[in-house]
Amino acid sequence: MDSWTSAWGSSVRESPPRSTRNVGSTRTAPEIARGMTLIEILVVLVLIGIVMGIVGGNFIQRGEKAKRDAAKIEIGQIGQTLDLFKLEVGRYPSQQEGLQALVAQPAGVNNWNGPYWKKPTIPKDPWGNEYLYVFPGAHGAYDLISYGADGKEGGDGADKDITSWDQ
Repeated sequence: MDSWTSAWGSSVRESPPRSTRNVGSTRTAPEIARGMTLIEILVVLVLIGIVMGIVGGNFIQRGEKAKRDAAKIEIGQIGQTLDLFKLEVGRYPSQQEGLQALVAQPAGVNNWNGPYWKKPTIPKDPWGNEYLYVFPGAHGAYDLISYGADGKEGGDGADKDITSWDQ
């Protein structure tokens, strides 16, 4: 009887014995299930860092642009409030009175119908600095200035000054 025929006469093929080892392979079990090497992990981390740097940089730039836009809007609102003050009082606040004249009646002003600013204090710029009010202004009846992110005169990019005459 050969390996193709069983005792009852039917053809059944016996499979050869299976080996638990890869024949012809020189790898051992720890090599097959080794995982990732330190170099591979470092490469992945560097790639993640590069992607995060690009994406994070874009978000930071957008945040600074939003702050600049907010400062422009606020300077416009303060300017409108100064114009309302002038309509009622007949003049803009003096340099000494400053923007505080929009929330508290200056001494000796009779036509003051304020406060002209809804909140009890004049807002600070988006970077936490005071807006600079100059009267009389070099570029108009008055000048309003935010020195930007660095809080210093001049600068480029996020540090660039935001002014009432650049509106």
